[in-house]
Amino acid sequence: MPIDPVPAYVPLSKLPNFDPRTVPVVGIDTHLPAVSPEALRPDSLRERFASPPHWEPEVWAEPKFTDREPARASVLVAVVMRERPTVILTERTTHLSTHSGQVAFPGGKQDETDTDTAHTALREAQEEIGLAPELVEVVGQMPTYTTGTRFIITPVVALVQPDHRLNINAFEVADAFEVPLEFLMNPAHHRRHAIEWAGARREWFSMPFMDGTTERFIWGATAAMLRNFYRFLAA
Repeated sequence: MPIDPVPAYVPLSKLPNFDPRTVPVVGIDTHLPAVSPEALRPDSLRERFASPPHWEPEVWAEPKFTDREPARASVLVAVVMRERPTVILTERTTHLSTHSGQVAFPGGKQDETDTDTAHTALREAQEEIGLAPELVEVVGQMPTYTTGTRFIITPVVALVQPDHRLNINAFEVADAFEVPLEFLMNPAHHRRHAIEWAGARREWFSMPFMDGTTERFIWGATAAMLRNFYRFLAA
């Protein structure tokens, strides 16, 4: 896919006419085992975080796009305790300065008044999608993931009551939806993409999900953190 030369520090999403859906798929990990449905049940998730295995994240960070000071942030990996567990994801509004229009976990930058990473994730989820903290049980957290925009993100994993009700903040979130955890924890749905520009090679995962007739294109940081979640549960 031809792209005009641009500085190497420009984020992929800011490249002229860039559409991650059009970048070639260089691999799909069909050879890797899916996480079993039994391992995705609430009790199994609680037990896994209580006694974690030895494992290593597959993706730690993106190439740096800015020299600004790093900022701490948290996202909520909200697993809804349905008969088949799902994960709540959002589509960010297009006017936001970072990751606009992309699929993301609810979450955001840590405030000075936040007591810990879980507090940040729960507060942001309540502000963005109206998820009531009293319906959320935090079970653990994943290693940090650093974005090219210098956000050091802690994914906080939590179980959510299935009778929750969302109230979307339309300024930040265009839509919220649920994706089956079983789908996300199956590497047959994990696509690898690669592109070369400005003398550098960039690689990332995507996990396109058909929500009825709508494609939810999960990629970038969100897909990377989900891939790490898969490695944690599959270890």
